Parts: sequence; C-alpha cells; structure tokens
Amino acid sequence: MRNVSIAQLDLTPRTVVAIGTDYPHGYLLKRHSHRRGQLLYGATGVMQVSTQQGNWVVPPQRAVWIPAQVPHEVLMLGVSTRSLYIEPHAVTDLGTDCHVINVSPLMRQLLMEAVELPLEYDEAGRDGALVSLLLHELARATHLPLHIPLPEEPRLLELCLTFLQRPDVHQSPVQWAQQSHLSLRTFSRHFRQQTGLSFVQWRQRACVVQALARLASGASVTRIALDLGYENPAAFSSMFRRVLGQSPSTYLEGAK
Repeated sequence: MRNVSIAQLDLTPRTVVAIGTDYPHGYLLKRHSHRRGQLLYGATGVMQVSTQQGNWVVPPQRAVWIPAQVPHEVLMLGVSTRSLYIEPHAVTDLGTDCHVINVSPLMRQLLMEAVELPLEYDEAGRDGALVSLLLHELARATHLPLHIPLPEEPRLLELCLTFLQRPDVHQSPVQWAQQSHLSLRTFSRHFRQQTGLSFVQWRQRACVVQALARLASGASVTRIALDLGYENPAAFSSMFRRVLGQSPSTYLEGAK
C-alpha cells in the first residue's frame, strides 16, 4: 500500500501491514502514537525522531523501531518511507524503547517488496513467507548508537536542548556544573544518572548524531567540523570514527 494512513488500515486482520509514504522536504509528523509497533525505514532522506526519552537521527537506508503506544514526532527531510506496522504480540523481543537499526541488503529488498503486497495477503503462501522472513531479519538487526538520551530534570533538560540547537565540542562539564549550581562531582554523577552517559560521551554522541543529518543532506565535513568547534576536519572525523566505528564518508557510502 502507498500513501495511506495506518489509521485506515489498523484493523486489517494481518500481523503486519506495510505502507510506503512519500513526504515533502521538511514535513513534520506531529506527536502521535500507534496501537501497533512500527518499523520506520527511510529509503531516501533523513528522519529526526523525538520522544520524551530523547532524539534519534535516522540516516538514509536505516530504520527506527518505535514500540506500540510510544508518543513520537518525526521530521522528514526528503524522505520516502517504507513502514511495517506490527501487532505487539509478534515483536516481544524488540524491547520497549526506540532504537535505530542497520538494514541489511536482504531486509531492504523485503521492505520494498512488502509495500506491494495485497493488504490481506495470503499468510500460507509466498507473501506470508516474505513477511515471516522480514520479522526474522528485524529480530536479528544490529542496533546503532544514534540516540541522544534526554534527562527528565528540568534544568538539565534545558541545558541539553540548548546544546542540541548549537552543538559545541568545547563546552565542558565545568561550565554546565556552574550553570546548574552544582559541584563538578555532583553534576557528573547526576548527569550520568539522568542520561546513562558521562557528559563527554553524551557531548560526542550529540555532535555525531546532529552532524549525521547535515552530512546526509549534503553539508561538507569541513563545514560541519568548523561549526562544531573543531580546528580541522581530521579531528572531527576521528571523533566520528570513535563513536560509529567508521569515517563520515565511509558511513554515508554504506547508505547508498
């Protein structure tokens, strides 16, 4: 099915409903939730997903898992999606949190094919086997560290959201501790309790994830590096490699 709302198809008597949708650049899906779990795959473009627990950037040719009943909004930057809406009982091993996943070449082809299936596909035939294989591929997919966790404490949340508007690799935990009226030790402990990461880990993750959206949209490594406060592109690429295990150019090349 193409360009149809899941609200119209949610009661379809099938475990999986597959829908392909094309969005204009900059389209914002306002905060909403689904009864089914959703695998949201971007065949093109970049998606920025946000929930109360944090932000995720989904590069081209990757996908994000959104559990059932989790309120979320999605900013679509030149995106053509393929979505699987899956009955909760069929995906109990995927957890209750959002996460970005790598999409294997096989899974990519299965997703493309799934949106062309009849709505009430033959579960006992070839179409049912295709959907079953998709669920197996989803269960074994690799998770990617593209989540920026957000704290619940209001003052700390404000600092994090401000940073995300203008990431700066030179901001230090000392500065944030002073703004929070806490000692450095207390701030560091509190930050880790709230986000699950040290301040430096969070800062690096935030810079990389924010940079990904710009890279995928065509911005140069040099421009991004300078905007983040690095003296040269090599320093940025080194940090990027520490977080994601690949250089920026190699990482994006894998999305083609």
